[in-house]
Amino acid sequence: MQIQLIDSHCHLHYDYSPKSISDLIKEAQQVGVSHFITIGTDLETLDSVQKVSEEFDCVFHTVGVHPHDASQITSESMETLEKAARHPKCRAIGEIGLDYHYDHSPRDTQIDGLKKQLNLAVQLKLPVIIHSREGEEDLLKELSTYVDQLPENQIPGVIHCFTGSLEFGKACLKLGFYISFSGILTFKNAQDIRVAAEQFPLERILIETDSPYLAPIPHRGKKCEPSMVRLTAQKLAEIKNLPFEKVAEVTTANSKRFFQI
Repeated sequence: MQIQLIDSHCHLHYDYSPKSISDLIKEAQQVGVSHFITIGTDLETLDSVQKVSEEFDCVFHTVGVHPHDASQITSESMETLEKAARHPKCRAIGEIGLDYHYDHSPRDTQIDGLKKQLNLAVQLKLPVIIHSREGEEDLLKELSTYVDQLPENQIPGVIHCFTGSLEFGKACLKLGFYISFSGILTFKNAQDIRVAAEQFPLERILIETDSPYLAPIPHRGKKCEPSMVRLTAQKLAEIKNLPFEKVAEVTTANSKRFFQI
């Protein structure tokens, strides 16, 4: 059986010149990547994200406002997001969350924007894609409140590009969240992340590139592309001491379940 992988988090509408989106998809398919989730992060590029999803059968998308841009969330923008989230190929609300590292938006504004978008996810019965950086205590509080509003069997969401503490990851797993690992798994200084990957159950793990960011070794410093998700899968297999085929099979099944592919 042919190896299948899914890039659960990439930004295909970004500039990858001289390569086109078609080039990126074709090259990824050649190494076994069957589906791609292109992620919305703001209102300005909402149409661009949706357009990529509409153009390619193998691409699905999400809509949301990143914590960096939380200041742009208004009643009007929430109406825009709700309408966009009803698109037949939209599979989640996100990328949303808290980022206390850069603080591009005030923290109380980030929390307010997160609450509004979590409520939208509850309303539309969609999972959420969570960005977390240095705001774990506040984030966990909001995610716990969110999960309390969900039906028992609904997948709440995924912690994307996991770089958090082991305790935070375990708390998120307990709430029902999935954890997604990126090319950071391959970085020399990411031993704590590898420990987390080893401990977290494979049945709750997704893999991603976060293209065009975080290219895995040996491509670090270059523009990341969806084809490189295979390197993250290989590293995860090494960390868990499992056959690559097994990791590919389970993470792909996880992504298909999560995104209803």
